[in-house]
Amino acid sequence: MSQASGHVVGVNGNMVSVQVDGDVSLNEVGYIVLDDTTTGETKRLKSEVIRIRGDRAEVQVFEMTRGLGVDDKVEFTGELLAVELGPGLLTRVYDGLQNPLPELAEQCGFFLERGVYVNALNRTKKWDFTPAARVGDAVERADTLGTVPEGMFKHRIMVPFNLYDQYAVKSIVDAGEYTVDDEIAVLTDGSGAEISVTMRFNWPVKRPIDCYAERLRPTEPVVTKVRIIDTFFPVALGGTYCIPGPFGAGKTVLQQITSRNAEVDIVIIAACGERAGEVVETLREFPELLDPRTGRTLMERTVIICNTSSMPVAAREASVYTAVTIAEYYRQMGLNVLLLADSTSRWAQAMREMSGRLEEIPGEEAFPAYLESVIASFYERGGLVRLKDGGRGSVTIGGTVSPAGGNFEEPVTQATLKVVGAFHGLSRERSDARRYPAIHPLESWSKYPGTIDPGMVEYARDALHHGNEVGQMMKVVGEEGTSLDDYIWYLKGEFTDSAYLQQNAFDPVDAAVNTERQKYCFGILFDLLTSKLNHGNKDEARNWFAQLRQRFLDLNGAEWQSESFKTLEAEIRDTINDKRAGTEANAMDFVGEIRN
Repeated sequence: MSQASGHVVGVNGNMVSVQVDGDVSLNEVGYIVLDDTTTGETKRLKSEVIRIRGDRAEVQVFEMTRGLGVDDKVEFTGELLAVELGPGLLTRVYDGLQNPLPELAEQCGFFLERGVYVNALNRTKKWDFTPAARVGDAVERADTLGTVPEGMFKHRIMVPFNLYDQYAVKSIVDAGEYTVDDEIAVLTDGSGAEISVTMRFNWPVKRPIDCYAERLRPTEPVVTKVRIIDTFFPVALGGTYCIPGPFGAGKTVLQQITSRNAEVDIVIIAACGERAGEVVETLREFPELLDPRTGRTLMERTVIICNTSSMPVAAREASVYTAVTIAEYYRQMGLNVLLLADSTSRWAQAMREMSGRLEEIPGEEAFPAYLESVIASFYERGGLVRLKDGGRGSVTIGGTVSPAGGNFEEPVTQATLKVVGAFHGLSRERSDARRYPAIHPLESWSKYPGTIDPGMVEYARDALHHGNEVGQMMKVVGEEGTSLDDYIWYLKGEFTDSAYLQQNAFDPVDAAVNTERQKYCFGILFDLLTSKLNHGNKDEARNWFAQLRQRFLDLNGAEWQSESFKTLEAEIRDTINDKRAGTEANAMDFVGEIRN
């Protein structure tokens, strides 16, 4: 690309109109040269071309535009907005433009300065490179040239994704320590031209990485160790899900629990427009928490893209794309990546703000008319893929949505629901009642298969529905106007909610429940739900369920298969057997399987 230049002809907030001399591309990066009169320094403010009309371009500036004026110089780079990919991404904390925040803090102190940009990857650190390709090998993009150890993973050094032809390896370095800027291989194309390859390369954030053989259907569940998700509303490896909910319903806490306990290789957290305090909490806890599968700190498998509410609005859109591009990069290494975007509503609001400045025709609630297609294109970058070497990798995307007042009919929630495979809707009613996680068991859904028999799960959901209907009826006619059988179904539904669906995130045992334990405990619960119980009156039934509930809560807090667990389980089963008077008529198909 040829590099163009231009000058400012108008400023509207963080959108700047530029008269261009030369050719520019959509999403090309430009720098606006600002002479800061207060410090006497010249600053270059990073921006991105978002619209081109003739010789005039509109650019969105990723910094405050205070002090910009007409005729200020603009320099275009000829490169699209891109991220730097290579070893050293894990454990890092970046802003939305992939500037490492600890390095920015060293340069600028507590408050970020305009026009300060830092390399995403450490240029001086040496990596222990082991070659995998040989001289004369035929390679193409995304083929492995060698590996370097990065924490607990073997980081593949690949042929850059922007080299689309067939190449031959002319030379490759011996095993040893090299920086990301050192030449590790020389490739030649069909015409004999030589291409130098280092450990790092750039890739445009808005272009999906498609260096795989084929996309596969997501079927294997991600184990989040949250009972209501894994049992009732599972998420598949390579799937997508959303967590909409009103403010204070527990969206961020649920995502933090998932990022700690999910059985995936890498977690990428995109804090997009959320409060800084929540990110600080993650930064404090993750270095101290150990991954039970590896014994290393959780931070070693984590990348945090931190673009909080106090940072420039324009960078929110970039932060989401930066996160998903890094996730796709690690997917190319055969790893399972979980991307948590919190919150996509803030990203959509940033798009609405820019759309208004561009004077585009507004859609519903002033969001741009193309909101649905942009959200869909983001979630479609998730997926399970088969790589060219036969391995598999996945990107699972979970996005929170923060609709004003918990209104799920607003455009961002509706646009998201059309493209995701699972919906974990948080309820203000449940969070106010301290029923956490506050996922509504009757309104949420999932299209993905789980680990527990779907017929049994459906039976449990029917029990919840029936219990809820009786509960609503009791609000009108009272407990006295309800039959004993209906009242027992109400108690069964309440028991399922309090003893199985609710989970204590601060209990060392109950916070994370593995699949084996979930299946086992669900079997005990299912035994209760399918049993016809012999109670003389409602008071007796209420007291019996209260005692059983307390035993089940104690069971949830007991170590798996410990002596206390086995003792409590025996007490629970004996208690159920004492009151069992047969089997519910609609459960005859299941009882033989579960009780044997």
